Amino acid sequence: MDKLTVKSLPEDMASLPVDFTEPNRTLLHGCFWEQANIAGKERKFLTYIPKDLEYCQPCLVVAPPSGHDPLTYLEASGLRALADQERLFLFLLVPEKGGWQTDGGDADYMNTVYMAIQRRDFYVTMQDNIYACGIGDGAVIAHQAAQRMTSEWSGLFSFGALTRNLLETRDARAASQEQNGSELRIAAVKCQLPVWLAVTSMDEHTAAAVNYWKAENHAAEPPLSGQGADLIWMPSPVRRYSEVNEEQIAQVRVTLGNEDVSLESLRRMWGYIGLARRHRGYGQKNLRYFKRPSDLGAVLQQREIGGMDRLWYEYVPESCTPDRKWPLVVAMHGRGGTAETFFDLTNLFQVAEARKFITVFPQAGIHQQKPGGLKNVLYWNGSYEGTPIDDVAFIRAMVADVESRLPIDQGRIYACGQSSGGIMADVLSTCASDLFTACASWSGMYHPKKVHGTYPRTAPVIPTLFLCGAEDAFCTERGEDPELPFRLIPELRRDIMEKLERCQLDIKRIQTWTTDPITWYCWPDEQGVPMLTVGIVRDMPHANYPEESWISYDQFFSGFYRNEKSQLCWRGKIIESIQDTGKA
Repeated sequence: MDKLTVKSLPEDMASLPVDFTEPNRTLLHGCFWEQANIAGKERKFLTYIPKDLEYCQPCLVVAPPSGHDPLTYLEASGLRALADQERLFLFLLVPEKGGWQTDGGDADYMNTVYMAIQRRDFYVTMQDNIYACGIGDGAVIAHQAAQRMTSEWSGLFSFGALTRNLLETRDARAASQEQNGSELRIAAVKCQLPVWLAVTSMDEHTAAAVNYWKAENHAAEPPLSGQGADLIWMPSPVRRYSEVNEEQIAQVRVTLGNEDVSLESLRRMWGYIGLARRHRGYGQKNLRYFKRPSDLGAVLQQREIGGMDRLWYEYVPESCTPDRKWPLVVAMHGRGGTAETFFDLTNLFQVAEARKFITVFPQAGIHQQKPGGLKNVLYWNGSYEGTPIDDVAFIRAMVADVESRLPIDQGRIYACGQSSGGIMADVLSTCASDLFTACASWSGMYHPKKVHGTYPRTAPVIPTLFLCGAEDAFCTERGEDPELPFRLIPELRRDIMEKLERCQLDIKRIQTWTTDPITWYCWPDEQGVPMLTVGIVRDMPHANYPEESWISYDQFFSGFYRNEKSQLCWRGKIIESIQDTGKA
């Protein structure tokens, strides 16, 4: 293992070339100092990136014991080895002179680092898989940070006695805010959180922390034990709400008699804490166990297409036997996401199991998001050094590859996606309508400034579903629209108006209803076919949630198909309005 030294961050990340055989790999590795601005004051933190790490891997933010040299502690504690073995981004906080302070300022510093590591200046992380750890006198800082911003962290573990009673600060909360162009929303809501404490004994402050987290996690008595924990409080088995979007999974674990930090103890605690992810949705973020595609039988496919290594995950339910043809759903992740993370985020594989269809999760090409910034942010319809990347050709090649090996019903091929993936789904609805039967866009539609290639339109016109949050600044605006019953940003509004024209729909002939949290707006044609449907989700920022996968298939995709004559149909009837013109 190489000795650690602190490297300088490049002034121009755009000067670093991208290896097209591994386009999602970090362009940097090693240790770097970064800065976080807290209340107008700059405070540094140490970033460690393992060699050949891919973007979007879990992030561990650590408040170490005060009085240690950060580089030395990174090695001696086992934290570096943990990051290398578990493939983590690692961030080490630095206390000011005098050690950690429990008045809340250092907890705010830790939460500010949570936000700072998502700037995408030097690497790409996700807000879904960021975890807090505190060691020694840093333990209480991690607990206070998670207490103030519970709904953002995915898990918390600590070594050592707490130096302050968490019950004294039970009402402490960070301010709700948005940053990064409103892509990162901090709700700071009190909610469930997986927690594990390693302490010498159950002292007053430890008992108070356990009681605090037990209340937040709706823990049940009596405690269990196992997996290195002497006490495990499980969440109550009684469930009041649906678990489609969130799972009641958060345990409170305590290990007694040993608070020493070692690679073995770190791996044991990470083995539980790292299971959870917190995904965006309406209201607050939703906590669920991470579903790794390979663990569920999804197969990773990799091909060289257009000079770049491209990949996708295929999920084929056992019920989709080769003796007949099955629908295919193509699901595309958002900017900065990956095929693996979108598989988990959407839970679309569960819909595929229940409704019997094959689903694939392709990974986007790359794009330089910021001037002087990374050249390999995963992004649909991006460009590299001024040359557009043809992602439509990639999707066509992928579908053809899948069709050559799997029993696909060519009359039931559908596309969906979120954010940049939603834009891609919308591009496919106009530029690959000969291949796809219907397309659903979540929190993103065609935007001329965000599509860096040009594609010829195809025929026929196909139906479109668009879902976005009422608080999504990338899609919606405040105020009223003179013609539409909702207000979108100008680029998306133009797209909606163009769809109405292409589908020959009367803007005044609209159907509206509400199934909370979604208010629906549907424009049917003369036959009553819903050629354009828009859903606005209450209290949701730039996000999507698993129920959208069920809604998109059950209420939209499943109603549309092409018959043996390749005519587009809806619920048994040929859609006459588009058969005559077939215009592109």
